[in-house]
Amino acid sequence: MPEFDIGYPHGNVTRVVPVGFRTIQNRMVAFELGREYYDGARENGYGGYRYDGRWKAIIPLLVNRYHLTSSSSVLEVGCKKGFFLHDLKEALPGITVRGVENHPYPLETAMETVKGDLVQAPYEKLPFSDHSFDFVLAFASLYMLNLRGVMDALREIQRVGKGNSYVTLGAYRTQEERELFLDWTVLGTTVLHVDEWHEVFKACGYTGDYGFTTARTLHLSRG
Repeated sequence: MPEFDIGYPHGNVTRVVPVGFRTIQNRMVAFELGREYYDGARENGYGGYRYDGRWKAIIPLLVNRYHLTSSSSVLEVGCKKGFFLHDLKEALPGITVRGVENHPYPLETAMETVKGDLVQAPYEKLPFSDHSFDFVLAFASLYMLNLRGVMDALREIQRVGKGNSYVTLGAYRTQEERELFLDWTVLGTTVLHVDEWHEVFKACGYTGDYGFTTARTLHLSRG
């Protein structure tokens, strides 16, 4: 169960984060998980969640590491509008893909190429049989859950997968990193020290790969 960087392009521009950068009003709007979070003002979320093909550069690494082929089955937990699954289907025609979201807006506005492959369900109770998928991805999705929810979701990822999985989690190594991350995020609920995450993995029996999203990986800096 190694820490692993898939090379997701967060951008190299430093993001300056003043104290109080995002208010409780911004966070309340974001937690509606609707149009405003995805396609509204930047202070409330993504500021426009649009397809740009960035997963195309990452997929070859995932294909190689997890031995994916056109005969594989892949699940994305927290699939949003299906950008990763769209690019994966293009890279490996014939592959079986499924995506899960726990709120309706991104499913309603998902890419047509994968819309039929997506379902709404809790991350903590995935609607699939044991060992259904060759690879399970949960990228930038579990952080909105409370600790109990994250633990249940990790157990579910372990249950429905066949051993290959990759999750990202909000984390910090110093108090300064923690404060920066919490000032930046609108949905970040469970943000733990990296050592604490290892305790969570052990308690949940999670054996897949993982990456930590931190103030450093996001290039955050105090303004």
